[in-house]
Amino acid sequence: MRVLVTGGAGFIGSHVADRLTADGHDVLLLDALLPQAHAGAPPAWVQGHELVHGDVRDAELLGRLLPGMDAVCHQAAMVGHGVDPGDAPDYVAHNDLGTAVLLTAMHNAGVHRLVLAGSMVVYGEGRYDCPEHGVVRPGPRAQEDLDAGRYEPTCPLCGRELVPGLVPEDAPLDPRSTYAATKVAQEHLAGAWARQTAGSVWSLRYHNVYGPRMPRDTPYAGVASLFRSALERGEAPRVLEDGRQRRDFVHVTDVAAMNVAALSTEPPGPGVNAVNVCSGEPHTVGELAAALAAAMDGPPPVIAGGARPGDVRHVVADPAKAAAVLGVRAATTFAEGVTRFARDPMRAPAGSSAGA
Repeated sequence: MRVLVTGGAGFIGSHVADRLTADGHDVLLLDALLPQAHAGAPPAWVQGHELVHGDVRDAELLGRLLPGMDAVCHQAAMVGHGVDPGDAPDYVAHNDLGTAVLLTAMHNAGVHRLVLAGSMVVYGEGRYDCPEHGVVRPGPRAQEDLDAGRYEPTCPLCGRELVPGLVPEDAPLDPRSTYAATKVAQEHLAGAWARQTAGSVWSLRYHNVYGPRMPRDTPYAGVASLFRSALERGEAPRVLEDGRQRRDFVHVTDVAAMNVAALSTEPPGPGVNAVNVCSGEPHTVGELAAALAAAMDGPPPVIAGGARPGDVRHVVADPAKAAAVLGVRAATTFAEGVTRFARDPMRAPAGSSAGA
């Protein structure tokens, strides 16, 4: 199978490319090498792949690259929480316009198989149960509650504290950040394309991906990268809220394996077929900071309180659907992955001259 991997020089994209190549597939990487994540030159770990430096919004370029492709693995995106609402035009341009241009080019080239890098941020908060009212959807947390250290969502009907559970793939979508809104839009665009063209789409809703090649020293990086960057500076990781917010930290090699499985598996239905990509081993953000600090012999984390606008409290998921429809489960445990991550190579800071 010949596969175009957009964002192929990036954190997840490069691991997907490695796994595809190891499994005998032919890959072509396309990457804009955005300065938010890259130091300029392509990183050393993509030197063994064919790489085109270009923008996924360049329809003419895509028209040259897509003919002869069997599938597209669309990893290219502007990711992370960002800096402030001024980032919105860039998020929409890279994520939504870029996806629309790609889908049009795929249609023109007769390429009908897409695997999309989705995200758990499309859910907003995860699943919650009220002891009295059952499954409910909490609204955004009030600033006065966050300022007072009341972090747990409450029932919109009775005000009682809710019990977090596992969010299923059919949960309502409730994006609460600019990035999240663009990821929902990507799924809708891909779904419309699939219905119009009889194409197939998997949206792999990544939970908190970590591992080697993460970008460091950038506000667009994931929390694991931010903690490691602090520890490398000799600083204590700074944990927001009370550190008890729950996430599912999934290793990037497991994410790559699930991408390859999706590329080789016919979806069970039309439109977008969404799958949670998670480890099934949820941990708190505080646990991640403490484990990484211990692995790096650094200072213990500082619980800072507060919360960023749009932050959610708990998002964890069940890996059962991915195992059932893709035949893949995460193989890297939290303890093993964090220990390795403490020493893994990272992507050079944005703006530096290093190539890896």
